[in-house]
Amino acid sequence: MRWSTRIGIAALGALLIALGVAWFLHTHERVSDTVDLPPRGEAAYNPLYALRETLRADGVDARSRQRLQLASVPLGPRDTVLLYSEPRTLLPSEVEALLGWVDGGGHLLVRTPLPRRRADAARAWDLLERLGVRTGDDATRCTPLLVDGQAGHVEFCNGRRFMVDAEPLLEWGDRDEDGLVFARLAHGAGTVDVLADFDFMRNGDLREVPHALLTRQLLAPNWGVGTVHLVYAASVPPLWYQILTRGWMAWGPLLLALLAWLWMRTQRLGPVLPAPPVARRALLEHVTASGEHLMRYGRAPLLHDAVRAAFRDRLRRRDPLAAALDGDAGIEAIAARTGLSPRDVRDALQPPRPDDATAFRQRIARLIHMRNRL
Repeated sequence: MRWSTRIGIAALGALLIALGVAWFLHTHERVSDTVDLPPRGEAAYNPLYALRETLRADGVDARSRQRLQLASVPLGPRDTVLLYSEPRTLLPSEVEALLGWVDGGGHLLVRTPLPRRRADAARAWDLLERLGVRTGDDATRCTPLLVDGQAGHVEFCNGRRFMVDAEPLLEWGDRDEDGLVFARLAHGAGTVDVLADFDFMRNGDLREVPHALLTRQLLAPNWGVGTVHLVYAASVPPLWYQILTRGWMAWGPLLLALLAWLWMRTQRLGPVLPAPPVARRALLEHVTASGEHLMRYGRAPLLHDAVRAAFRDRLRRRDPLAAALDGDAGIEAIAARTGLSPRDVRDALQPPRPDDATAFRQRIARLIHMRNRL
């Protein structure tokens, strides 16, 4: 191939590549897209994970845990505790410790019990009962939340409103109609905030500006002074419930494998077998009559030969060496095998005289006994 031809082919290939690149750049545009991935790690089970990280980024010492653990994690006099779950799960000792800590200047945030729950009898040592908070029926309407520069919001749509016996420092809601959704109560040197719900503090909802501002106002009493303790699950679900709801990808295949193994090991039932034949009396009478006929006409040795042949057949199956021996050696081997004397064995193997019925019966009985002893 000439150099001119090679150069022409190379130029044509370069032109095609350039046209392809130009067409791609003309028909396609580079854009940026954001895809929200599902939460992983602690953010998957801690609903206050975003709040804790936000507080830490703002210079506030924030810690989160599932339980109060007052014995292992003591509370400071100006700390803040947020109980995300229901306060009814607290023990009487924990209620006393929390109220004593609030008297010294602590700030406690609690919520009312979840709506649409079975009505529980009020207990004197419940935290809300000690604070004079009485819960009402389920919420019938939402509460508007207006923030300058932000679109209108509504909050506490799924919370349970409440009433308070004492005069609160701050309140939000209508006492005379549906009840309150927020109240700040003075308790000694500290304060207790009671809210109808904490759903605006969750990881996905905290990114909205009105929710962030509302959370900042709720944490204002001890802001920047002490530590913020975020208790997101005062009661942990039982282990069997966690395995049933979250471990199905493990126990599901194992259950299927177990069922398949049981199915393989199950006994198969075939067709119904016919009933065994009932012993016929006529046949037995025929066999008996045949034997008596042979005995009457002097053919007893034939019967003895048949019984001896049956004994020999079993002997060949059970002890081939003894069956192969002849003479006295064979008799000795049979005697050792059956436990009889050689004399009795020799006598049983010899055919009786046709007219000696007693000897015939004895030898037949002894052959049957020897056959059963093999």
